[in-house]
Amino acid sequence: MNLDWKAFTNELSGGLRELRGGTPEVMKGFSAIAQAAMKADALDVKTKELIALAISVAVRCDDCIGFHAKAAFDKGASREEVFETLGMAIYMGAGPAVMYAGHAIEAFDQFGKSS
Repeated sequence: MNLDWKAFTNELSGGLRELRGGTPEVMKGFSAIAQAAMKADALDVKTKELIALAISVAVRCDDCIGFHAKAAFDKGASREEVFETLGMAIYMGAGPAVMYAGHAIEAFDQFGKSS
């Protein structure tokens, strides 16, 4: 695919800002759900980001892949952990997930490279 994932996720930020301004209560609610779901408890935050990355692949959401690949990298996920995560997404999502898993590893690798 050869998408510039860093630029792609940066471009999304403007639209998300607009959405927060246009639907502040909805976005506050979404933010509260995200914060509650990402709170470390029985699972650490890195594991939760890997789960979110797998779900992003399974539901075929490029925008989600970008954000969660970056977050997984930022939380210290290894490339091997990402591959294992993508294996689970492929198992659960079959052929379409294979295609999106390629997007996810490309995004993760780009976030791992220095700017």
